Amino acid sequence: MSDHELAAKWEAPQVSKRDFLCKATGLVVTVGGIAALWPFIDSMNPSADVIAASKIYVDLRRVKVGERKTVNWVIRPILIIHRSSEEIAAARKVDLAGLVHPQPDSARVQRDEWLIVSNYCTYRGALLVELRSEDTRGDWEGWFCPVCTSRYDTSGRVRRGPAKRNLDIPPYEFIADGIVIIG
Repeated sequence: MSDHELAAKWEAPQVSKRDFLCKATGLVVTVGGIAALWPFIDSMNPSADVIAASKIYVDLRRVKVGERKTVNWVIRPILIIHRSSEEIAAARKVDLAGLVHPQPDSARVQRDEWLIVSNYCTYRGALLVELRSEDTRGDWEGWFCPVCTSRYDTSGRVRRGPAKRNLDIPPYEFIADGIVIIG
């Protein structure tokens, strides 16, 4: 094959003016469509007040041992319990084999004395009853759901009832001594 034949074989195809206009118009329509849809897509982002409520700072320095505090985080009540040494010991010595959703106490807390969990039952989402009296705290010294009668221990683990998982733990971190960020 000669050089002239090779050059003829590898020549660029001729593009007509009509093909160019069709492709250019398609590109402009695509970019215009994306630009027109962008405000709709951007409206799905959370608003400033939702972003502001997604993290809360809680001062725990005034919560005494044995006391419980409830705070609202993203329209969800969160229980903060300053556990006593007896409650910590009771939560640690539980036989995990007998639990519905086995989880050691150390996996549920960042600091032993502070338990931070959601105040909703994990079965039907009912609000848990905060038990204060020693008479009504039950066998496991924790909480119970008045709707499904699930019982939770001092670590928020389900002990009895139809609930199949422990109380939810929100994302949180201690930033200073006695200050926690939830969210």
